[in-house]
Amino acid sequence: MNKLCKAIVDNRFIITAELYPPKGTDIAELMRRADIIGPLVDGVNITDNQRASMRLASIAICHLIKDKGYTPILQMTCRDRNRIALQSDLLSAYVLGIENVLILSGDHPAVGEYKEIKGVYDLDPVQLLTTARTLESGFDLSGKKLKGTPKFCLGAVVNPTSNPLELQLLMMEKKVKAGAQFFQTQTIFDVERYRQFHDQVKHLNVKVLAGVTLLKSREFIGFLKNLPGVSIPEDVVKRVEAAKDPLKEGIKICGETIRELKKFADGVHIMAIGAEDLIPEILKNA
Repeated sequence: MNKLCKAIVDNRFIITAELYPPKGTDIAELMRRADIIGPLVDGVNITDNQRASMRLASIAICHLIKDKGYTPILQMTCRDRNRIALQSDLLSAYVLGIENVLILSGDHPAVGEYKEIKGVYDLDPVQLLTTARTLESGFDLSGKKLKGTPKFCLGAVVNPTSNPLELQLLMMEKKVKAGAQFFQTQTIFDVERYRQFHDQVKHLNVKVLAGVTLLKSREFIGFLKNLPGVSIPEDVVKRVEAAKDPLKEGIKICGETIRELKKFADGVHIMAIGAEDLIPEILKNA
């Protein structure tokens, strides 16, 4: 049983973090950051062509991280592959020792560098979760029997600050029925608002990891504000803008947020976005 699965079974506070592959083949910096955060967390997410931008494949980095003794979480989007490729990648991941898979739609191509392409979206996240469980039963989507079967720990995503929230709750329930065992959320800064969401989904009996993002600068806050589904309370914005050292204040805010979440939440998913070296300091503050 890998570290993330054990944390879920043991019902303890779960910590995951995120790394994104490079645009190219030089992985030295990525692996240096993996060495910093890998021992501290229950799982390391490797993004899948995030922001609809071409990067080194998630499955390759997950394999390298696994070889170093860390626990990878393969992100798999529905945007870029049809059901043949998705099933093949799931089986390939398992053969490489990758059991944790986070399934999501993926950013729309319109936000990326290939705006003219069409997203595939042959399967949606609920269907892909079902597909993974179908493979576990020993069959593929065509009904053909498999020679050897995988076993996954499946995750999905949810946005606690979405308005209206009802649609997110409905989709979350569908994902649980399809086989999701844990969720990672869109970044949150309002702990009390997240507490209300947490109370609404307790009955689903799955682990929900609150997304926590390091506010690195005033400019970074402006970038986040333009992302769909991200809401930053004005008092948080003012703290960073008024600080002599915005990064130091961002680390403090991130630590405070985790510390408050530890009182009731299932866990956190830390997104430092290029500043993963600071995650040990964030966790120390938490």
